[in-house]
Amino acid sequence: MAENKENHINLELYGYKETEAPPDGQIPGRVVEQHKEQYRVVTERGEMQAGLKGSFYHNADSRESFPCVGDFVFLQYNAGGPSFITRLLPRRTKFSRADFSGHAVNYAKTILEQVIAANVDYVFIITSLNRDFKLKRIERYLTQARQSGAAPVALLTKADLVEDPGAYVAKTTEAFPGVPVHAISNLTGQGHAELDEYLKPGATVVFLGMSGVGKSSLLNSLIGSEVMTVNDIREDDSRGRHTTTHRQLFTLPGGAMVIDTPGMRELGLFDSDEGVNAAFSDIAALVSNCRFSDCRHRNEPGCAVRAALEDGTLQQKQWDNYMNQRRELKYTEERSAYLHAKDKRGKEIAMWSRSRKKSGDMRL
Repeated sequence: MAENKENHINLELYGYKETEAPPDGQIPGRVVEQHKEQYRVVTERGEMQAGLKGSFYHNADSRESFPCVGDFVFLQYNAGGPSFITRLLPRRTKFSRADFSGHAVNYAKTILEQVIAANVDYVFIITSLNRDFKLKRIERYLTQARQSGAAPVALLTKADLVEDPGAYVAKTTEAFPGVPVHAISNLTGQGHAELDEYLKPGATVVFLGMSGVGKSSLLNSLIGSEVMTVNDIREDDSRGRHTTTHRQLFTLPGGAMVIDTPGMRELGLFDSDEGVNAAFSDIAALVSNCRFSDCRHRNEPGCAVRAALEDGTLQQKQWDNYMNQRRELKYTEERSAYLHAKDKRGKEIAMWSRSRKKSGDMRL
């Protein structure tokens, strides 16, 4: 996309705060759209297409150091063609997941981080009030949202499908105390006014949720026009087809910004120890008070967790939820270790094969 010369854009409206001046010939910008390693960036000179400067590949220490939607960057401005991103500015917050998609391992860090969105103020965790409603899924998103540094908000969409959406709000609030919960309907507009306290000018929100929960419908409603295609859900299982195919930042009429993401059928937790401990701070405190540091919380003497379960200060359901999160983290680590070993073995075989060919020895 060529530079838009019609208006001078105030980047402060996009949340930019200058902490250092860009180098000569470069300008700051915010990434508003990403297609693999091609970006659309908004700058004071308008929106423009941008790629990555060659030196960027050499200087970035890992894949999570590459820009994503919501990032602030410095660009080498080119009026006659694509500009080039030269530097990624420090992130205020970031929402990440573990990436198992073929590039999931390297030798410096076993698990590869995939940053989904950056510099986010609120994470709208969206689930619908149909047969696909599950508190456990909300819990998994909440853990990662807390890890990001942004404030989580649970939105229960399609409130028009149930007789008493307030009962679902109460159930979700009880399960996740301290997290704001709102029942909304994109069909009737119910609950949309409640979102105004989050959608302030300059604030950035990321939409997260499975396909078919109404993220695109909500975005269309907030913007006031159909910027995203809406697909029907399958009636047999209440699941939807993916509508969003890439991550993109939209500006609402009131000045807030929304990052929409492709529906994720599997949310791999990345480096979420802090997020789990934040979600279950009471349990984390109990675990730290056990007599033995390697306590398995079964029959060991001095186990603070077992004592709390027995006297009722800790509910079994809450403990089970905590353990489910810990098991998922362990699964992520073990899967990453397996992929790491497999990748390393493949490279060793390839090197051995090249060495044999070079020496002319083709015997097996």
